[in-house]
Amino acid sequence: MEQPLELFHRILKAAVDGGASDVHLKVGTPVILRIARQLVALECDYPTLDWINQVVVAVTPPHLKQRIQDDREADFSYYVPGIGRFRSNLFQQRGEFCLAMRYVKTQVPSFAELGLPEIIKAIAESPRGIVLVAGSTGCGKSTTLAAMVEHINSNFRKHVITIEDPIEYVFEDNQSVIEQREIGLDTLSFHHALKHVLRQDPDVIMVGEMRDATSFQAAMSAADTGHLVLSTLHTTNAPQSIGRILDFFKADEREQVRRQLCGTLRAVICQRMVSLIAGGVTPAIEIMINTSTVKKLIEDNRLDKLAAAVETGIDDGMQNFNHALLTLVQEGKVSEKEALAKASNAQALEMNFRGIFLTDGKRILG
Repeated sequence: MEQPLELFHRILKAAVDGGASDVHLKVGTPVILRIARQLVALECDYPTLDWINQVVVAVTPPHLKQRIQDDREADFSYYVPGIGRFRSNLFQQRGEFCLAMRYVKTQVPSFAELGLPEIIKAIAESPRGIVLVAGSTGCGKSTTLAAMVEHINSNFRKHVITIEDPIEYVFEDNQSVIEQREIGLDTLSFHHALKHVLRQDPDVIMVGEMRDATSFQAAMSAADTGHLVLSTLHTTNAPQSIGRILDFFKADEREQVRRQLCGTLRAVICQRMVSLIAGGVTPAIEIMINTSTVKKLIEDNRLDKLAAAVETGIDDGMQNFNHALLTLVQEGKVSEKEALAKASNAQALEMNFRGIFLTDGKRILG
């Protein structure tokens, strides 16, 4: 009789061979794959409660077993030789365990494969400062961050330390030396890792996600002392990210944080996934660079004017979502309908399609 883990691995292999991005396992229902953003049922026996429980025992890392007992959920990375690595979330619904697993490709995609603007290479090459990749869940932030780390790895002799929960892409040393630390396995927490990271002589620090005031304060301290810090943030556009950062802090701390942020921020890259006419997806990228104008607006707490600064900062390498979407439509990659659905200002973008460009950004900033 086939063992639970053998069947589980066959399911994962079928998912990878079928081009699935995600696998969903739940008791008493079909195994579900996400292929080309659509949910598809896999033809196999429905998972039973006993089978799911045996799989959970087998795949859960030892250091997380107590957390699952206490919290009923956990994130971890699961690797099967010959099949691949999966970013996994174990959780409960109606008292039963479920697994949501995302297949992580072993080869880090290049900038060209991801459709990232060339300016992001220059941002990745920054000698110091904080670079944030922002966006909603599932928009490809981790992959963009990995591409930036791999660009550094391929072209520069740097010491890179990553702090992740869990590790998603595994890097092999090329020009750089890279150490990857997983929360729970290699270090107790983001806070604990960040507290000690500067003693490990890094040039570049990659933090999986900025989650609180403590982690962001540590990032600013590292950037202050000449390190490049790469991380992600959950926001819907680049200018909004500054407000999100300030929300981490108490009201009486925010003025000091804004002033510190002026000197440490390098850029915010925000992305949204859009469907391609030819099938598949590509990111639309908004870029805000900490130019003298942006720095002054942050320092003066005029955050509502940051969007105008991005709109008028094309010569500095900046672009907003409407500009990115217009370019994708002009290149014949994305339909006008899809672009309008993902636009920050659909009315303005529709006018752009007709060759009408109205901007009062310079007047606003004036």
